[in-house]
Amino acid sequence: MDYAISDIHGCNKTFLALLDKIALSKNDNLFLLGDYIDRGPDSKGVIDTIFRLQKEGYNIRTLMGNHEQMMYNAYTALMWEEIDMWTSNGGKATLQSFGVTKVNDIPKKYISFIENLEMYIELPNYYLVHAGFDFSQNTIFDSKESMLWIRRWYNDIVPEMLHGKKVIHGHTPLPLRQIQQNVVSPYYPALDIDGGCFAQREGYGYLCAYNLTEEKLIWKARTDY
Repeated sequence: MDYAISDIHGCNKTFLALLDKIALSKNDNLFLLGDYIDRGPDSKGVIDTIFRLQKEGYNIRTLMGNHEQMMYNAYTALMWEEIDMWTSNGGKATLQSFGVTKVNDIPKKYISFIENLEMYIELPNYYLVHAGFDFSQNTIFDSKESMLWIRRWYNDIVPEMLHGKKVIHGHTPLPLRQIQQNVVSPYYPALDIDGGCFAQREGYGYLCAYNLTEEKLIWKARTDY
């Protein structure tokens, strides 16, 4: 089976519980669509889980999210504004999970992980990306910023540019009920699977896995507090 999960946001206990629920095996492919860090209590633990699974031989590919980009910008920052943007958007929780007060004190292997994240993945039936695509460009891959940050782009989709594939993404939190409805809706060739795992709002607070093989949604309510 092939699975996609997005926007874990430091909720490592929920991530582990969801992996148990889908019974991930070494014959499966797991695609993680970014935003592993920030807001939740254990960003370090999320990345450590990814490291462990890869070391144990699980098939995992990882995409860049806007929160990883913000952290990397803070790490390489020449201006205070980059650091402030990250810490004010959940970065303080990430620093706490590493037991440090400055981004430059995070061990280099975690920075290297971010440096090597992919921007998108193309599969026979899907494009996987963190946020979405800008269809005003020559190709949907021309805007890195859009792949990390774009919102409200469904009405701009040019179906011919997708070549019959469906886009699976995260970045914009949705209530679980809406995601469930969108799974069975034929209206847009795109599906947002961000259940707002750490959002403190009614209807949110779920980490979702989309079974790309069977076109089914699996979810787990947040267990990290």
